[in-house]
Amino acid sequence: MTGSDQRVFLGIDVGGTNIKAGVVRNDGTVLAQTSVPTEATKGPDHGVNQMVKAARAAMDAAHLSDADITAAGLATPGTMDIPTGMLLDPPNLPGWNDYPIRQRVADGLRLPTVLQNDANAAAYGEYWVGSARDAGSLVFFTLGTGLGSGIIVHDTIIEGDHSHGSECGHVILEMEDGRLCATGQYGTAEAYCSATALTKRFLEEVEAGRTTSVLSRINDPAQVTPLVIGEEAEKGDHLAVELIMEMARYLGVAVTSAVHVIDPATVLLGGAMTFGRHSTRIGQEFLHRVRQEFRNRTFTTLIDKVTIDYASLGSDAGFIGAAGCARRALDQNLPVATPAT
Repeated sequence: MTGSDQRVFLGIDVGGTNIKAGVVRNDGTVLAQTSVPTEATKGPDHGVNQMVKAARAAMDAAHLSDADITAAGLATPGTMDIPTGMLLDPPNLPGWNDYPIRQRVADGLRLPTVLQNDANAAAYGEYWVGSARDAGSLVFFTLGTGLGSGIIVHDTIIEGDHSHGSECGHVILEMEDGRLCATGQYGTAEAYCSATALTKRFLEEVEAGRTTSVLSRINDPAQVTPLVIGEEAEKGDHLAVELIMEMARYLGVAVTSAVHVIDPATVLLGGAMTFGRHSTRIGQEFLHRVRQEFRNRTFTTLIDKVTIDYASLGSDAGFIGAAGCARRALDQNLPVATPAT
């Protein structure tokens, strides 16, 4: 395949449990995708082998060879040094600290490879071909076990000088008596707006004597999941609804803070903790509360100018965005690892 319009990229999204890989055309069309277990506890070298395995399976499904692929994009969690391609301290990839992941993947794939934070990559996917494709700028929140985020301004990913930019999940919402975050800090947005936070709040309320239909399904409160809380909220359980709306209010505050710094055209909410998005009553109410909190706290001149909505690419955003980051890196002459000869 020749010509810039015919370029094809690999996108690899690494999670603590699974690795997703996809083959993506220059216009954002997904040609094929696959998933394999990360097997993170077997170490980073084994993890790289799994990434290569996933990528080659996706290439085979698309009936493409190495010669058809222009470059690969790699999205991983945790802190990193993007210019050097080093993975520094990924919390859900134990033993992968200070690992030259970009170069190892480039060598394994025999392709030019770029590295990006997973939330930034997902944000770029939405910006490139998702819900923000017509927006000039985007703040993206991904709600899962934690609270990730990515910021894109006029095709620039806000990485910062130390590759720690766009971390809106770690802005401080409470200075006094703030909840403990997994990072060891207190009062961060993640400590209020995540699966971990919702489950912890549920346990606190049950221990305080609150009644809930959730316990008619699961006898042991310690085994309750956010999915069950969301399902019972959809049925009208008062405690489940109350806690999800509490989370929405805190997220609205985090959204407002990000908007006041970035002034984006669009804010998108993605990840597993979006409660069915527009397809459920609780998902609709969650978004309404986030928007309402923003309207209550922002400048009157911004109330009707910033779009706040759900993301559209779902769990595919990571690998699509990673492929888009590879495309962007080549177009903008950004750092790329080339295979060792």
